[in-house]
Amino acid sequence: MNNMNELVALGEKNVMNTYSRFPVALEKGDGAYVWDINGKKYVDFVAGIAVNALGHNHPKLVKTISEQVTKLIHVSNLYYTAPQIELASLLTKYTDFDKVFFCNSGAEANESALKLCRKYADMKGKPGAEIITMLKSFHGRTYGAITATGQEKYQKGLTPLLPDIFHVPFNDISALESKMSEKTCGVFIEVIQGEGGVIPADFEYLKKVRELCDKYDALLIFDEVQTGVGRTGTLYAYQQTGVVPDAISSAKGLAGGVPIGALLATDKAAAAFKPGDHASTFGGNSLATSAGVTVIKEIMENGVLENVKKQGDYLTEKLNELKAKHSSIVDVRGLGLMKGIELDTPAAPIVSSCIEKGLLLVGAGEKVIRFVPPLIIEKEQIDEAISILDSVL
Repeated sequence: MNNMNELVALGEKNVMNTYSRFPVALEKGDGAYVWDINGKKYVDFVAGIAVNALGHNHPKLVKTISEQVTKLIHVSNLYYTAPQIELASLLTKYTDFDKVFFCNSGAEANESALKLCRKYADMKGKPGAEIITMLKSFHGRTYGAITATGQEKYQKGLTPLLPDIFHVPFNDISALESKMSEKTCGVFIEVIQGEGGVIPADFEYLKKVRELCDKYDALLIFDEVQTGVGRTGTLYAYQQTGVVPDAISSAKGLAGGVPIGALLATDKAAAAFKPGDHASTFGGNSLATSAGVTVIKEIMENGVLENVKKQGDYLTEKLNELKAKHSSIVDVRGLGLMKGIELDTPAAPIVSSCIEKGLLLVGAGEKVIRFVPPLIIEKEQIDEAISILDSVL
């Protein structure tokens, strides 16, 4: 089917209406570009919402996936498989964590972290199982994750939510301190709030949160679903903060587009999980983890991190030039290739106009546009995107 209108109509008829989709049907991609079924070319600054870390049609990733399909796609976690063990080994090698649990998405990784907090409290004989997360946070769409999410708009019509999960203002240590007690078993924080508007955590704040968690023997969990896998210029964003949490959740870019999630934890935290405490049928399957091995090796061994830092600085420079030119831009923020511009006007019409001109962008709240291109983006493609955005503004 190559008629855009027919395909969109068929989709509206047969696919559940859970997304407000743009009237664009994408067919193929290469590098930082995608094409729709009519052959129109777009520069992709969405990358599947920070998923396509190596861009589209990356030769090494395609080769890995193609070869793995002829060997094993999936077997039960009742058995060992080399790709899963290799990916776990790479993740522990390049981070401060000791153990990895694999699942299929960021929401699942955060569910795993929620369970780990409460299992840890049970293991330590703590008197309560309270978990504290941040207002304006986003942790996923499953029941635990949506309860942890500090935005009521995502929770509408879903009550009752899970008990003993509370929200406090982000970057406000006094608010967190007033809520923590011996009953607290975990604190969840995004290093950069993505859906909340691309809002970075203050590093000194994070250090004080670490101290509070140590004081009450509560697990500190960083949600790195969006900030992880090289997105901010280090493999995980926590590595820039001077703070080591007890666990991080990871997903999105970890397998370059193949669904995967992971919970990375220190031995101290991971000890709370025993056989039978948690599981995932598809988690850590050979296809996803073999893709993950290729992604991590490319990021850590072939200059991708250096490119993120270089192009991230250049993107900031160009966005600040736009800010100086257009009064509608009130702020530019973010790390690496996770950037946001805050506007004094709704972002949606600007995003739609950019799409019409061949630039894919995504919002982050009502007045913020997010920039999360593939990590292999080049200066020329940034210039192309900025030129389109400039013309729309």
